Amino acid sequence: MQIGVMTFPTNYSIHPTALGRALEARGFDSVWVVEHTHIPASRKTPYPVGGDLPSIYWEAYEPFTYLAQVAAVTQRLQIGTGICLVPEHHPITLAKRIASLDSLSNGRFLFGVGAGWNREELENHGVRYEDRWAVLREYVLAMKAMWTQKDAQYHGKFIDFDPVWVEPKPVRKPHPPVFIGAQSKWAIRRVVEYGEGWFPIAVPNFADQMQQLEDECKKAGRNRAEIDVTAISMVADKAALATLSKLGVNRVLLSLPTVNEADSLRWIDDNAKVVTWAQQMGT
Repeated sequence: MQIGVMTFPTNYSIHPTALGRALEARGFDSVWVVEHTHIPASRKTPYPVGGDLPSIYWEAYEPFTYLAQVAAVTQRLQIGTGICLVPEHHPITLAKRIASLDSLSNGRFLFGVGAGWNREELENHGVRYEDRWAVLREYVLAMKAMWTQKDAQYHGKFIDFDPVWVEPKPVRKPHPPVFIGAQSKWAIRRVVEYGEGWFPIAVPNFADQMQQLEDECKKAGRNRAEIDVTAISMVADKAALATLSKLGVNRVLLSLPTVNEADSLRWIDDNAKVVTWAQQMGT
């Protein structure tokens, strides 16, 4: 099992170069950052977990710029979006941006994707809330075509183009793995259909959801072992890691608070023991 970190990076939290160096030095496997292009001031869509929306949702850095800085000062640390709101991008430009980052980082990019929960945010990008997952599916399939084919084309309802040349190609073959960031029964079916990974939160009924993943793989004739399960865990003790490992989780992500550099480094030092526990489990 690998241990990574997820965070909302802002201009008042730890700098990406300091974060990347600290995580790699302590043996963490990866760092994942969020995306919101903006938050509509109307605030018509309520915060899904209730209460006021934390300001980090609109203060967070653009993820690809942030991750490029992390990649520039590290050698092994993988870099991921946790998650990229794919429907808010054009798939041709997003495909090139991701391939460029994967190429420059020597194949270290992990593509966590989601459709978004804020109706107005999506509508500002010209996407109907009801269409968001259908849009995401087409965009992901179109990007996979661009990453793997010289004369790539895609003809769908939401994106349609004749053969195009999009270079560079990603270093990771056949392309950066796509992690579906949701955990409804429909999301699990999407993972099996067009994902290489699943990006859930380890909620109380997580064992049931892992069983659904097994069942859906059997129905589709897909090898469950091919799917990388990267789970966000609110509990990081030895027992929790052992349980998640037994369920088939490949990577556990810990949530780094959005705090200044000194406090971030203390948090990283405190949680480096989790990396050690995971390594001990594999010996």
